[in-house]
Amino acid sequence: MSNLISMRHRHGETTPQPNVWTGRATNRVQWLLALIGAACVALGIALAVESAWESGVAPLAMAVVGCIAAGLLVLFGTLAFVHVALRVDEECLEVRCGHIGLPRRRIPLSHVVGAEFAPHVTPRHWGGWGYRWRPEKGTAVVVRRGEGVILRLWDGHTFTITVDDAEAAVQVIRDRLRPRAPGPAR
Repeated sequence: MSNLISMRHRHGETTPQPNVWTGRATNRVQWLLALIGAACVALGIALAVESAWESGVAPLAMAVVGCIAAGLLVLFGTLAFVHVALRVDEECLEVRCGHIGLPRRRIPLSHVVGAEFAPHVTPRHWGGWGYRWRPEKGTAVVVRRGEGVILRLWDGHTFTITVDDAEAAVQVIRDRLRPRAPGPAR
């Protein structure tokens, strides 16, 4: 859930926005996939330790390496996209994935033309979970099905992020994109 408190009151008054808005999206189903990856690694290790293969060393080595490689790929690939964190401050928008925060993308707000709320972002439309690129749709970080933010960048590209409370994120981004009225010099 985001840390943004309602900015609008009944009579159209606004309160100041927080300096930093943060939001997250989590996909607990990917923990199951991580367990499957760990099981593949364990199978590869068990094959290496308790090998009773009489066919030779080459098939055993291929089975061990294949199980461990596939397991590590699934394990780290899913753990990298168990959640995504979105942070919007006065100057930029930062997207961080997984527990280590990689992959990470930092987009200066000066490169953003607009932001839109997307009520239904699904991994199926993007070709799966993760950091995705599709020529007709742009780039996306998709960790679960649900609401998201679509950024329109100055170079014509789009960047989509699944995040909880995406409407609030869009409002914060739009408010920070509006030109500020000239005020007294400081």
